Amino acid sequence: MNILIVKLSSLGDVIHAMPAVQDLRAARPQAAIDWVVEGGFAPLVERCEGVRHVIGFGLRRWRKAPLAPATRVEWRAFREQLRSQAYDAVIDLQGLTKSALVARAARLAPGGQRYAMANRTDGSSYEAPTRWLADVAVRIEPRVHAVTRSRELCARALGYELPGQLRFGLRASAAAAAGGERCVAFVHGTSRADKCWPEHHWIELGRRLVAQGTRVALPHGDDAELERARRIAQALGAAAQVWPRANLGELTDRLAGCSGVIGVDSGLSHVAVALDLPHVQLYNFDTAWRTGPLPASRGRQVSVYAAPMPAVDAVWQAWREVSAP
Repeated sequence: MNILIVKLSSLGDVIHAMPAVQDLRAARPQAAIDWVVEGGFAPLVERCEGVRHVIGFGLRRWRKAPLAPATRVEWRAFREQLRSQAYDAVIDLQGLTKSALVARAARLAPGGQRYAMANRTDGSSYEAPTRWLADVAVRIEPRVHAVTRSRELCARALGYELPGQLRFGLRASAAAAAGGERCVAFVHGTSRADKCWPEHHWIELGRRLVAQGTRVALPHGDDAELERARRIAQALGAAAQVWPRANLGELTDRLAGCSGVIGVDSGLSHVAVALDLPHVQLYNFDTAWRTGPLPASRGRQVSVYAAPMPAVDAVWQAWREVSAP
């Protein structure tokens, strides 16, 4: 049985879809699973257990130069790869017009079907062509965690019960994890400014860790985050290190070698969850119920919510709890 997963972006959403792949593997051990994803996230999906082929989709790049010769060449190559395999099931986990069109362009095996969500769930994006272009539209309960949404869609599409165990199946390099820096990573950057935590809060939290003999690592994804990381590191002194910029695969390896992660609601924080690291996730909005650590990981991973933002003392207490032996 050949199955195609269509989940194009974003980083957190891609992570949230990984447990559905592990469920599929358990329920259909003979299935071969391919995944279409935006090219920037491909290094991460390549580390997801059970994914046979990762098909990179370059829409974000193609939009910048839709008529360029290179864009036409890449589009044809993508379409050829997408149609090189006939699929018994194509499952659109994104719920957008672009993902519905990708699912529609995939080639079905005789008797194969395309599956998609029939409705929007609370807090998620959804566009009507998703259900119009699918062969089977599956209704999902509106108030559901992002991880559960993908798991339930796959289970109902292919007719199996959800396993009791939750696994992300995200692999890191064994060498990277074994030779890690044994520091705490601060995921201070996010795509939305209103999800950020104040710089002076990071510095205060970092000083408490440093006082206990813990080193602090500072990843970054763009120039603004780099400058903030440098300022935090300067305030913390020699115990803090700004990581070099890296792709998602390399960042995953580096995070896997850490003692834990404290971060805002961002893709890298969700990578920490998937790696089963001790983790505190900070929320300025009451949305942890749909994207934060699930109850199964409670005690090792927690979310901290407060408006307008969590206090340093609350985050520090949560960290002490999840990092306790």
